Order: sequence, then C-alpha cells, then structure tokens
Amino acid sequence: MNFRRVVQGFCLVLFLALLAGAGHLAASDLFLRLDPSLVGVTALSARVLKWIFIPALIVLVSAVFLGRAFCGYICPMGTTIDLSDRCLKKRGTKAQNGPEWLSPHLNLYLLIFLAGAGLFGVSLIFWLTPLGLITRLYGLLVYPVIELTADFGLAAIYPIADRLDIRSLMFAEIEPSRFAAQFFVLVIFILIFAAGKITPRFWCRYLCPAGGMLALAAKRPLIRRQVSDACNQCGICARNCPMGAIGIDDPSKTDHSACITCQKCSKLCPQDAIEFSLSAPLNTHAAANSPISPSRRQFLLAGAAGMGTAAISLTGLTAATDKYTEGEVRAARLIRPPGALPEASFLSACVRCGECMTACPTNTLQPIWFDAGFIGMFSPAIIPRRKYCDPRCTVCGEVCPTGAIRALSSGERVWAKTGTAVIYRQKCLAWEHKKSCMVCDEVCPYDAVEFEKKPELPYPVPHVKEDRCAGCGYCEHYCPVQNDAAIVVTPMDELRLKTGSYRETGKIRGYKMNLRPASDPLLPKTYPQGENAATPDADSDGPAPGFEPL
Repeated sequence: MNFRRVVQGFCLVLFLALLAGAGHLAASDLFLRLDPSLVGVTALSARVLKWIFIPALIVLVSAVFLGRAFCGYICPMGTTIDLSDRCLKKRGTKAQNGPEWLSPHLNLYLLIFLAGAGLFGVSLIFWLTPLGLITRLYGLLVYPVIELTADFGLAAIYPIADRLDIRSLMFAEIEPSRFAAQFFVLVIFILIFAAGKITPRFWCRYLCPAGGMLALAAKRPLIRRQVSDACNQCGICARNCPMGAIGIDDPSKTDHSACITCQKCSKLCPQDAIEFSLSAPLNTHAAANSPISPSRRQFLLAGAAGMGTAAISLTGLTAATDKYTEGEVRAARLIRPPGALPEASFLSACVRCGECMTACPTNTLQPIWFDAGFIGMFSPAIIPRRKYCDPRCTVCGEVCPTGAIRALSSGERVWAKTGTAVIYRQKCLAWEHKKSCMVCDEVCPYDAVEFEKKPELPYPVPHVKEDRCAGCGYCEHYCPVQNDAAIVVTPMDELRLKTGSYRETGKIRGYKMNLRPASDPLLPKTYPQGENAATPDADSDGPAPGFEPL
C-alpha cells in the first residue's frame, strides 16, 4: 500500500471516529472546519469572521505550496469517491476524459454562484459543500444503519448469551437513531457515485466548490508535477490521470489547478520521466495546460445567477427575519435547537452538515424539508414527539462548526427557551375525556404545568405557565394521547440571541426558568441526574410509568 493510501485511510478513519464521538470528543467538527468553501461562503452570508475558521484558511494557503493535496490525501469525500470509483470500475479500464460539453471550470462557476447568493445573506453552500455532504452521509445514513444492524445482532446472539449466562450481552441494548430525509441523502450519493462511471472523481473535477477555491490558489504550486526530456509521449499518464490534469496531446503539460498530486502518473511512467518536486521545471513544456481563467462574462453571469436565486428566495412567503415582524409567516411547529441564532442569521450560518443531529443524545434534532422555505431546507429542528430536548444538554452548540447554534454554559442553557407548550383541550384526557391524567405535570422539568379543579369536571385539568415553560418537549413526548399529542410545543416566546446572556434577557422578559431538583421522586427515571448530567437515560421510550397509550 502506497503512502497516499495510508494517509487517506488514516484521515477517513479519523473523520469517522470524530463523527461517532461528536458531543463526547473535542474538535469533533475539525474536518468541517477544514473545508474552505464551507467557511468562505458562510463568512460571506453570515457576515462573520471567527477564529474557528483558521483551519480552512491554512488549507487554502497550503494549496500555494502543495497544490490540491488536500483533495488527494485528506478530504473524506474524495477518499469515499475513490472507494466508490474503485468498486464501480471495470477491471482493465482506463480513466476517461470528461464530456467535452462540460466546462472544466464548472466548480469555479458554482463557487461564484454560491458567493453571489451569500452576498444577499443566503447560504446555499449546503447543496455542494463536500465536508458537509459527507458528514450527512455517514452521520444521518450510515451510522443509523450500523446501529440497527448491531441491535439485530444482539437479538440474534441472545439465546447463546442466555445459555452461557453472559449478562452483559443478555441485557445489552442499542437504540438506533432515526432521521428524516435519509432517502434524499441516499439519492444524492447514488448520483455522485454513479457519475464516476462517466469519469473518475466526477464530483471533484466538476462540482466541488472547495476544489474550485483550491484551484485558484494552486495555479502554479511550489511542489508540482514536472516532466523530464526522457518522456517519450506515450500518453499512459494522461490516460490514467483521475482528474484529467494531463494534456492528452502533450503529456508533458499539466493543469496544476486540477492536479491532486496523487502521483499516479509518476508510478505508471515507463521512462521514469515524471517527478513531483520543488526543483525548477525539467523542460520548458511543463506549462499549465488549461489554467483557471474563466471569462469575465461567465464570472458575472454565475454571480448574477446566485444573487438572483437569493433574491427570489428572500421574497418567498416564509422568508424569515431576525426579528419577528407583522405579516411574517412562520411554521407553527418549527422549534429550533437551544442557542440557535435568530432565524435569518441562523439560516445564513447553518451549513446543514448534520453534525448537531448526529451528536444529539436524544435524537430529537431532525432535518426539515420546506417548513422554513427553500433556504431553510435540511436545517435542524426539534421534534418533541420523537424525543425531548434535555435542558442540561449543550452538545448541539458545542459541535456546530459555524456558530449557527451558540455554545452555551449549563447555566445559560437552562434559560435558552425554545418555545412554549400549548394544550389542545379537545384532545386532553382530563379536559375532554374526563379522565385522571397528570403526565405532563409529572414529567415537566421546569414545573411549568399546574392543575386546577373545575366544578364541571371530575378531575383537575392542566394549564401551562408560559413564563416557566422552556419548550423542552418532555410533556409532548410523554403525552399518552397517540398521534398528535394533547400538549404540543410551539415556537411562541422563543428566546434567540446573537449575543448577550439568555439568563439576563430572560429575566427582563419576566421568565422564571427553574429546574426541579433531580431528587424529586415524582420525576421520571429519564430526567437528567445531577447538576452536570448532559445526557438522559436512553431507556426512555414509551408512555410515562403507569400509563398506557390510547
């Protein structure tokens, strides 16, 4: 195995390990922060510059010295595509040139398109960012399948564990994560992998905006491909180049902006005429074959198309602003994660990588479709019916690579109100069916539900104390009424700040956020134990103790 394969394998394993440990390992979003297109477009659309963007800047500067080595050695997306191409490639076939009608500068035009939209504050980078896409593939699609398979495996070996009295296996249980829109992610990657049948690394050559950005810096890197006079123009290097960076008519010419320094050409050359080094060019023919030089008209058209798309998106009915205004239409059940920036700023900064959803310990964070309009697609939202949002958990903010979700201390987190619960009396067991039920009160960690005796009803009925409700969703999750719960969380009175203290702002608004002590005997077992508990007991599905679903 050559050096490049070793580095690629190590980086892919490291990426997968960090993603699996998101929320538990430091710098679990490191690879996302290495993506120069993700960081660059986000900085433009969100109008922010942060220290956490420095790794991407280092990658961009490295292209001046090493060319697109990041694409060839480090990028998990490139490694995954290499694996796919290797699986789909017929034995003995050579690399093929891309279609002539497809511009080799398409990825650069896409980058300019995204930058144009970013100028209007609209981030569309989530459609094309390589590190965001690959995080979604493994985090929202592959890992849940692995968890499900492992759970099936445990069930299959249970009889053996029972016979051998191996109790650690007998009582082991894995709860597979579930995510919406996973088939959409699957279709995207089927198309990406299938494009490898047209030409190897089709995505990297034509669509990747990070590749386009690195190509700008790698027009003539210090370490680059050089061809000696021993070259006999056999063309084997050009026919096998995965990026089409070598001239077919003259193999001594190289498009350095496309070259990923994989050195495959050097290994295949029968004359040993190719090397990658710092030395001066070995012959004068080693000039760029097709340097990055899009025309001014194409440049302007791409940017104008991005700005036009952004302008149309911002005139949509559900286009949001940072401060709720009269006539603004928002989804009635759209609950953002605690610490999420005000809606417009949140959508400008969120890259839909899925890191927060993968790390969410209760699996309540899910990608949405059009609830927030076109520009809000695949952004994260809390689905309380799936699971509650632990009021002491701060994981989503800790793993967010762009700051779209603020990293909060545990004290501030308690005051990060995500919404307010509302009771549908026509569905409530106590109000409508005249039955005794106090589940919402018993599970509420903020003691925000109170019961009142009505003379016309046989049992006390619930009311929500809005100033104490944080919208955590315990009540909705545990409500024994099936399908739509009788008590649901809405974004009413949500607290979303760009800067400043949630505690102080909440007090000014008159909120009274106090968690019930974990020692309260009425709280369910799933309630987080201890002051520093970050994750609740995972064994929490089903109705609250003593209640059966209707």
